[in-house]
Order: sequence, then C-alpha cells, then structure tokens
Amino acid sequence: MSTATNSPATGTAAAARGRTPARRLPGTLWLGLVRGGVELREYVRERDSIIFGFAYPIVMLAIFATVFGDDDPIAVDGTSVSFAQYFLPGMVATGIMLSTYQTLAISIAVERDDGSLKRLRATPLPPASYFLGKVVLSLTTVLVQTALLLAVAALLFDVPLPDDPARWATFAWVFVLGTATGAVCGVAYSSVPRSGRSASAVVVTPLLVLQFTSGVFFSVSQLPDWMIDLSSLFPLKWIAQGMRSVFLPDAFAVAEPSGAWQAGTTAAVLAVWLIVALVVGTRTFRWRRHDDG
Repeated sequence: MSTATNSPATGTAAAARGRTPARRLPGTLWLGLVRGGVELREYVRERDSIIFGFAYPIVMLAIFATVFGDDDPIAVDGTSVSFAQYFLPGMVATGIMLSTYQTLAISIAVERDDGSLKRLRATPLPPASYFLGKVVLSLTTVLVQTALLLAVAALLFDVPLPDDPARWATFAWVFVLGTATGAVCGVAYSSVPRSGRSASAVVVTPLLVLQFTSGVFFSVSQLPDWMIDLSSLFPLKWIAQGMRSVFLPDAFAVAEPSGAWQAGTTAAVLAVWLIVALVVGTRTFRWRRHDDG
C-alpha cells in the first residue's frame, strides 16, 4: 500500500532538501501602517518641523488673542464674540492645511531630491503603502494638533466650544473632507518644486498668501471683493468657512460674502479639489528628480 504524498515524512524530507513552505507576504495595508510608524518617528526627530508646523496655529492663536484680548470683540447684528473665538476656526483650518498639504508637499519633494523615493521604488514596498504611510502621518499630526488647539482655546482663552451635536457633526465632515483634500493636494503639488532646497519657498508661500486672503487672519467683511473671489477658488477659504459655522454663532453667517454658511458649496468645492488633485497627482507624480530622467 502506498503512503500519502502529504505525509509528515514527505514534508520533513522536503525541508531536509532545503525547501521551505512559501510564506505569505505582508499586505499593503499592514505595510502602510508600518511605513506610517516610520514616518512619525522621522517627523518627531525634526524639531523645526514640529515647531513651525505643529505648533504654529497654537502660537498664532495665543499671540493674537493676547494682543487683542477682550477689548476688541467682533460683533455682527448685535452678537459679539472675542477675537480668540473668531480667530479659532481659521487656525483650525490652517492647522489642517499645514499638517497635510504643506507637510506632504515638502517632505515628498525632499525625499525625491535626496534619492529616497528612487530607492523606495526599487524595493518590494507597494506604492500604495508609501502613500498610506503619509496619510497616517498627516492624520495623526492633524488630530493631535487640533485637539491641543481646541484645548488651549477653551482653557486659556475661555473660548466656548459647541454643545450642539449637529455642530460637531459638521466639524467632523469638514475636518475629514478638508484633511483628505489637503493630503491629496500635497501629494500632487510635491512634483512642482524643482529641488528639495526650493520646496519650502515653493510650498509655503502660496499657503501663507491664502491665509491672508481667506479670512484666517481678518474678518472676511474687511477683505475686498476681488480678494474674496480669488480665495474662493482654493480649499483653505472653504475649510475656514466650514469651521466658522461650527464655532461661531449663527448670526455671523450674514458676515460671509454670500450671507450664509454654504455647507453644500463647501462640501462640493472640497470634493472637486479632492478628485482633481487625485487625478493630477496620479498622472504627474515622479519617483525620480527632474534631472534624473
């Protein structure tokens, strides 16, 4: 009688001849999470990135709230809020763009310039895992940054946080959609800088200009119409407006250019930017430097 072909003896013999059973490779999701851990460790080691990116909205809120204090409240239709409360939504929006668009655009451009992307592309790491790692980095930093910003605003400057679940629901979808849009825009824009050394200027300058034209530092009612129209083409203005609908009284909606919070328009504009940036990023992303073929 013949023995079974899958007997333990057969397996032992195969192992003795140097054959080992094939091991299942880690999945794309798992590799992306591991890559995210690497990204976070590298981010923490860069102290200047934490200071100028992570702490920037908190420092700016503290400076403006201290300078203006309660002596210069902002009033609309008889309803007034402190400057810190009015300033908070813009800083939340800025923090989202700093931790997504700015962080990703600069870091990817630097990695491309120093050859890190080229070396990664030559490894078995799936491209999707690399980008997932960047998403983990952005999502983690923006969550911590926003939580600290809200805590500082509430505890140090007595900014009242919403007690209406509907407002927190609005905060959630604006936050998620804004974060996704900023991250995809950062990946797409990372191909614009010609080198890692020029990345900071090429990436930071447009965002800094948009902060002044999108109602982040000033009330939108103080901005000229052409500036409002220009800023309406970009995500930051809509993220800030969405956040104002969360943290400001409903009376302040009349101070918006349209006289309303425009939740539907906010969602539509951010969704369009998300889709367009995804298409552009997919078509233009480079693993090599511009002068490397």
